[in-house]
Amino acid sequence: MSVPIDTARPRVITLWDFTWYTRTGPGEPFEDLDRAFDQARERGYDTIRICAMPFLLFRSGLDTSALGLGPLGGDHGQRTRWYDVRHSTTIDARAHLLELFRAADRHDVGVIASSWEYQQSPAFAATPQWYEALHAVDPEDRAVVLADAHADLVDLLETEGLAHRLLLTELHNEVQVGYLTDGLGTGRGDAAVRALTPRLERGIARFRERHPARPVTVNYAGVPVGALSALPADLDALVVHPYVYGVLQELVDTFGLRGPVEEFDDERARELLRPHAPGLAAWRPQEWRTRATIMALPELYVHDWCDPDAWDRWLYDRWGAHRTATEQKLTLWLEAAADAAAARGIPLVLGEGYLGYTPLHARFEEGPVGAELCRRALREARRLGAWGAVVCSNAAPQHPMWSDVALQRECAAIFTGRDEPAPVS
Repeated sequence: MSVPIDTARPRVITLWDFTWYTRTGPGEPFEDLDRAFDQARERGYDTIRICAMPFLLFRSGLDTSALGLGPLGGDHGQRTRWYDVRHSTTIDARAHLLELFRAADRHDVGVIASSWEYQQSPAFAATPQWYEALHAVDPEDRAVVLADAHADLVDLLETEGLAHRLLLTELHNEVQVGYLTDGLGTGRGDAAVRALTPRLERGIARFRERHPARPVTVNYAGVPVGALSALPADLDALVVHPYVYGVLQELVDTFGLRGPVEEFDDERARELLRPHAPGLAAWRPQEWRTRATIMALPELYVHDWCDPDAWDRWLYDRWGAHRTATEQKLTLWLEAAADAAAARGIPLVLGEGYLGYTPLHARFEEGPVGAELCRRALREARRLGAWGAVVCSNAAPQHPMWSDVALQRECAAIFTGRDEPAPVS
C-alpha cells in the first residue's frame, strides 16, 4: 500500500469529468479555468474529479498537440446532460492538462485523476482515432496500460512541480459498466465486479511499481454490495457512486431507456417527449460515436427530446411510493461501503451521486425532493467518516444546478462540519 491518504481534511468534490476539456469554447463553462475555480471555491469545493485523458496523452501514440473536440453532430446531445457540447475546439491537450493543474495550484484545489476513456470521452473527438486506439488494446491488458498512462502523468506532474495537487489516482471510472469488461461475458452487475478484479489488480500493481508512494484505486458504479469482498486487495481508497435511482429506475424500466433499440416503443415514450419529436429510427448520431459511448441510444434519444416538465411530473407523481425505500437504500449502501472501507483501513469517497442520470433541463434533483436527498447523503457521509463526497454529480459548472450557490454551500458545510456560510445575496 502507498503512503496513507491524509484524511484529516474532508474533501468536497465537484465533478468536472471530461467536460473541462470538451467545453472550452466561447461562453462555455470552462472557457476560463480560473473563473471556474473561483466559482468552485465560492461554493465550498476544494477538490475536482476529472478525466485526465491519460491513455490519449501517454499511450495512444496520437499527436495531441492539436486535438479536435466538438459536439456529437447536428443537434444530437444538445439537451442531454454531459453531452451538450456547443462548439468545435482545438486544444493542445497536454498543455491544457498542465494549465488545469497550475490553476488548481493557484486556487488551492486538489485533483482526483481518473479516466472516462473506456466509457465516453472519445465520442467528442473530431475523428474516431482515439476510440480506435483504446479498443486496439487487448481487454486483458487495458487496466495495465491505463496504469502506465497514469504513471506517465505523475512523471509529468513531478517534472512540472505540480504533483502535490494530485490527491488520488483512479485507473478508470465505473470499471464494471464500461469497455474494461470486454471479453468477460458477465454483463455489468456484481459478476463483472468479481471477474474484473484480476485485471484491475495487475493494473494497480503496475502503477505501484512505478509510483509506490502515490495512492491509487479504481471506482465503481453504484455500491457493489454483493461483491465488496471481491474488490482488489490493494486499494488505497474505496470510491463508489451511490446513485439510488428508485423512482427514476421505474421510469427507465417503464420506457425501456436502457434496453435494446429494437425493443424501444416510440409511441409509449410520447408521454415524455416534446411535440413533433422524431422517431428514434430517424434520429441517430454518427455510428462510431454511438460505439464510443456506453450510453444506450434510447436513453440518449429520450433525454434529447423529452419535455423536462413532463419528465419531472412523472417522477413527482410516483415519488411517494419510492421515498422510504430510496432513503433506506441510500443509508444501507453508504453504511455497507463505509464498513468495507473500514475493514480495509482505507478512506471512503463518494465520487458521484445521488439520484441518477436525468436530462439536462430536468429539475427533479435540484428541486425539493432531490435537494433533500443530497443533504441526506452529505449528512450520512459525514456521520460515516467519508473522506470525500460530491454535493451532487449535477453540481458542476456544466450543469444548471451550478447556479444554486446556496444549496451547494449548505451541503459543503454539512459534510465538513463547519458553520453554514452566510446566505448568498
